[in-house]
Amino acid sequence: METKIALIGIIVEESEAVEKVNELLHQFREYVVGRMGLPYRPKNVNIISVVVDAPETVISSLSGKLGMVKGISVKSVQAKTK
Repeated sequence: METKIALIGIIVEESEAVEKVNELLHQFREYVVGRMGLPYRPKNVNIISVVVDAPETVISSLSGKLGMVKGISVKSVQAKTK
């Protein structure tokens, strides 16, 4: 199955959401190339960037499940090439 590179950006606004975010990322760990988390204390948020190499259906599934978590904002972008 062909895969694509994608970047999923997550802004965590409520600390209660962290456990669910980590649980979902763990479930999709085989597709995660890397992740970086940055606390931004002046605004009391945490920013997580996750790079994945996965089929488009998996990228959509992960983004959708993350989008349903209360207290976070999620956006994803996929590379144009496969």
